[in-house]
Amino acid sequence: MNFQVVFEKDLAGCYTITVPSLPGCISQGKSKAEALKNIKEAIELHLTCLAKDGLPIKQEKQAEMVAVCI
Repeated sequence: MNFQVVFEKDLAGCYTITVPSLPGCISQGKSKAEALKNIKEAIELHLTCLAKDGLPIKQEKQAEMVAVCI
């Protein structure tokens, strides 16, 4: 399965990464590579918990991210 993720860099230079289609699935890392490794584990655990609880896995929606300057 493929999931879109969102990276955010904080003032300390660390990355927080979320999965919009899996609310509450979040991780972080000191680098993008570390954050990506960590979110893969978080996604696996999240999906395991959904399956254990008998809850459906939402289908990934196609999304486009654009920057909006105001």
